[in-house]
Amino acid sequence: MTQLFSSISASVLVLIVLGLGIVGYVTMRSRAIASGGGDARNLHSLPSYYGANAAMMIAIPSLLVMVLWMLLQPMVIQNTVIKLIPDQMVSEGSSVGLVMSDVRRIADGLDAAVAQGAMSGQEAAGLDAVETDVRSRLAEVGVALGSDVQAPILAAAQKYRLLSQSWRAAMVAVVLVMALAGLGFAYRQTDKDFRARNVVEAGVKGLLIIAASLAILTTVGIVFSMLFESINFFRMHPWQDFFLGGSWAPNFRGNSDLSILPLLWGTLYISFIALLVAVPIGLFAAIYLSEYAGPKVRSAAKPLLEILAGIPTIVYGLFALLTVGPFLVNIFGRGDNGVLGVDWMSGATSVLTAGLVMGIMLIPFVSSLSDDIINAVPQSLRDGSYGLGATHSETVRQVILPAALPGIVGAILLAASRAIGETMIVVLGAGAIARFSGNPFEGMTTITTRIVSQLTGDTDFASAETLVAFALGLTLFVLTLALNVLALYIVRKYREQYE
Repeated sequence: MTQLFSSISASVLVLIVLGLGIVGYVTMRSRAIASGGGDARNLHSLPSYYGANAAMMIAIPSLLVMVLWMLLQPMVIQNTVIKLIPDQMVSEGSSVGLVMSDVRRIADGLDAAVAQGAMSGQEAAGLDAVETDVRSRLAEVGVALGSDVQAPILAAAQKYRLLSQSWRAAMVAVVLVMALAGLGFAYRQTDKDFRARNVVEAGVKGLLIIAASLAILTTVGIVFSMLFESINFFRMHPWQDFFLGGSWAPNFRGNSDLSILPLLWGTLYISFIALLVAVPIGLFAAIYLSEYAGPKVRSAAKPLLEILAGIPTIVYGLFALLTVGPFLVNIFGRGDNGVLGVDWMSGATSVLTAGLVMGIMLIPFVSSLSDDIINAVPQSLRDGSYGLGATHSETVRQVILPAALPGIVGAILLAASRAIGETMIVVLGAGAIARFSGNPFEGMTTITTRIVSQLTGDTDFASAETLVAFALGLTLFVLTLALNVLALYIVRKYREQYE
């Protein structure tokens, strides 16, 4: 029985539970009608509510237990298996994760070997298996072990495999028992006088509350995860250097300069250039679409404009690196061989390159939000302006734009928060140099690109050079959150005034 349950995958178990839920729905619906003498008018609730109550009793508790079980199982197994590995083989930080990665890889190989008949289940489970024999049998199924894999790792992998199978079998048994118990409980409840509608509506309301809470709890979890790691970083690195220092020079051998100011300057500089491009073009496009374009032009132009928002940012980055950058170099660089005959720009990566392409990406953010805000201005304001003899352009300039200005400012702030958090365009278009400079033809970097750089490769989460990524992320989160809160405040104030 244990072997049978352990062979059931999570997806198959979900299908079984959902199948039981369907069976419960059909059965309890028929039972409710039968309890009313075959007349649904004798029931307190509609027959579908009785079936829905049974489906909820079967599926929701069992699936919830399954999710919690799958979240807790890896941690419990890891805490058990890691005790089999000598302390000298496990160092601080990410080495534990690397060791467990090897253990899981070998355990998967053992499962594959058993499935393909390369070894028996008893042989794979035996802790006294000869190491060379295990290596040869795993090699038969394509799992090659490095020479540094030692016997304790193999023993831990065998233990990991046994525990995984036992826990999976126990999970399947518990989930199925809970589903059947829910079916039995619903069977006892189903009667013509049972208030099934009230129970189902309360259950649906609870699910909605859980869904809303998950979004909030996810945000809280992200903040706390960054906050705790940032606290660890400031225990290793002085906060004065991070917030007040003037250079960024990480060195994983120690003595690093980890100041956020050069990164913050590059982030704000590139975002400023992007907004210089996006705001005028996006705002003028919104004015044209909402006030001047006919229905046919608007129905075609607005979707085409919003396509820019759906293009992946990596495509924008390649566009900046291969097209916009060389084009700017041809104009502002190459000395006498260039268009202007100047040599201001030496390479394709620069603040101007990233800013222009990012501005193109932000155009639909500004135009779509501004278009909706301008359309929300009451028609009575337009009619009053026309009645006083103002022209169309005068009405737009002196009535509509002032009325929509708070909402437009909110749209610009939302676009600014999007620009501050951009990564791929900056990686490919602006370079990776952290410095203070006002020259837009030089390469710079941003906070997001440094986060990616510090967390790329084999990282040791016990070093300040890696933990600084969490401090950068927390600072960026606070900055974008402030912009979003300010934008929402302005938009709400606008809505209260003109709705």
